[in-house]
Amino acid sequence: MTNEDTPVEDSPIEDAQPTSEGSVLVDSSVLPDELTAAIEAVLMVAERPIEPRLLAQLVETSVESVEATCAELDSTYREQGRGFVLARVAGGYRFQSHPEQAAYVERFVVEGQSSRLSAAALETLAIVAYKQPISRAQVAAIRGVSVDAVMRTLTQRGYIAEVSRDPGPGQAVMYGTTALFLERLNINSIVDLPELGDFVPSADVVEALEHGLRFDSDVDTEVVVEEVPATSVEADEEAPLTEQSADEEVIDLRDSATGYVDPVAGTAASEGE
Repeated sequence: MTNEDTPVEDSPIEDAQPTSEGSVLVDSSVLPDELTAAIEAVLMVAERPIEPRLLAQLVETSVESVEATCAELDSTYREQGRGFVLARVAGGYRFQSHPEQAAYVERFVVEGQSSRLSAAALETLAIVAYKQPISRAQVAAIRGVSVDAVMRTLTQRGYIAEVSRDPGPGQAVMYGTTALFLERLNINSIVDLPELGDFVPSADVVEALEHGLRFDSDVDTEVVVEEVPATSVEADEEAPLTEQSADEEVIDLRDSATGYVDPVAGTAASEGE
């Protein structure tokens, strides 16, 4: 048998089809182990979630192959009970700790740190997240207080950013959330935010609160006046005056039809005087 009769195996590189961008598209089914290892290596050193399109360009395969490989990796990690998962966050993939291990990770991360968002910052961030794009004046109108300092803090921390300009008068700056905000909440997009209706009390609860705070005009407030028996009043008027000590002076200030008692002189003065 000559070399010409020897069958030559097809090389993956020769079967690769060039893409429109000039990169080589390799069939992922030919080298599955290398593809898996390449994706794990890139995600391991990445500081931010990597989009499937970028991963496909790096490992020279299709976006569908990258998504299928990442889904298989995540399923494998969960079946093996690993302490990390391969999650899709903010439109990309990244390694992160398993949710069941949050207590141990929190001890390591939060230990000795006190940098947390205040209640005012969390309230402002929630308004921006659900109302974006929104201007600073609109946020202040909703909260009823000035939000300049809070908005500046959220911008410095990278949770919100300028996204557009209001076409109206003044062209106010419109703010929206960032990819870092999605990472912190572990969601893929804004549509994954919980519905506001989940935090609003039901109609029965609202009606009960209103009924408890509303003054019921149908209930008459009864004023109880204790009547003094006439006999006791007459008995007091007819009772003789008791002797007082020499140091005590009794001054009768009761008005009469003809005059009044002068508390200084102790004598009755007529109205004409």
